[in-house]
Amino acid sequence: MTEAATTYGQAMYDLAREENLSKQLLDELTALSGSFEEEPEFIRLLSSPNIPKEERVRILDDSFRGKLHPYVLNFLKVLTEKGYMKHFTGCCRVYRQQYNLDHGIVPVTAYTAVPLSDELRRKLTAKLSTVTGKTIELDCRIDPETLGGVRLDFDGKQVDGTVRRRLEDIRGLLKNTVL
Repeated sequence: MTEAATTYGQAMYDLAREENLSKQLLDELTALSGSFEEEPEFIRLLSSPNIPKEERVRILDDSFRGKLHPYVLNFLKVLTEKGYMKHFTGCCRVYRQQYNLDHGIVPVTAYTAVPLSDELRRKLTAKLSTVTGKTIELDCRIDPETLGGVRLDFDGKQVDGTVRRRLEDIRGLLKNTVL
């Protein structure tokens, strides 16, 4: 994460928290981030030194006035004026991390070979919530290389209960066995 993303993302979160708008602004930033991922040219346009800052700010006004909370629109304008629009995604990450920290939310990514049923998702979420004492935000992804089982990534840690991992452990054990 860049220093600019950390500084601006944290400042945006602090303002949102003071105004009791943290969830609303998180939702808007998340939607914007997704849109910008689909249309990366828009970020390049807002970052282009060939277009005067005033015109880039006008583009933001024309595109988002009345559609976004004024704080979010002004945030985009500040990033554009300072030449930091390329850090927008990082700002959003910092904002979400702070939001999650303040609200006791732990994002967890579960990798499985096949999709989890709704019941298994609920059970996994409940178990992780019990273990961590926090609200779990579960993101399930398919990774056929796991072969079976589940791998969990959260808080910079990895819990690997996959068949692939077990086979690798057995391979290592057999490799080191003297016959």
